Amino acid sequence: MTPAPDFQPPPSGRIWRFGENVDTDAMAPGRFMKDGLDVLASHCLENLRPEFPGAVKPGDVIVAGSNFGMGSSREQAAQALKHLGVAAVLAPSFAGLFYRNAINIGLPVLVCADTTALADGARATFFLDAAEIRLCDGRRISCEPVPDFLRALLHAGGLVPHLKARLNKV
Repeated sequence: MTPAPDFQPPPSGRIWRFGENVDTDAMAPGRFMKDGLDVLASHCLENLRPEFPGAVKPGDVIVAGSNFGMGSSREQAAQALKHLGVAAVLAPSFAGLFYRNAINIGLPVLVCADTTALADGARATFFLDAAEIRLCDGRRISCEPVPDFLRALLHAGGLVPHLKARLNKV
């Protein structure tokens, strides 16, 4: 299959490794919740990796331990990551509310049991449809496939854009 003429390959990015049980308070610190998304995102995960909010770039991927997104149900946690340009979050498991919030705003979150080959700082490219991340040395790490209906939401940019597009077809 030949890509469409306007096809743009996904950007490659850096892998950012985090441990287990990263909570939503670390992604969206409560003391900045009233300040708007720009300010909130500028403090995303700074208590775990102070350099993260200033150094993360569009196309970068977060690789974390189990139970990513635990804690409060604040949807701003996923919004902060998306605002910073994070291409995807890969982890063995996610807190249920964070997972759904991320999908709803169009941030890919994939269950990936074995991420040992994904070293912090390595360059890689994330491919949603293939449910894999490809390292610059050619290795491919597979994740659990995203169900078609959730992939449709992600491709649309989230739940609201997906519903608007469906309503416009009627």
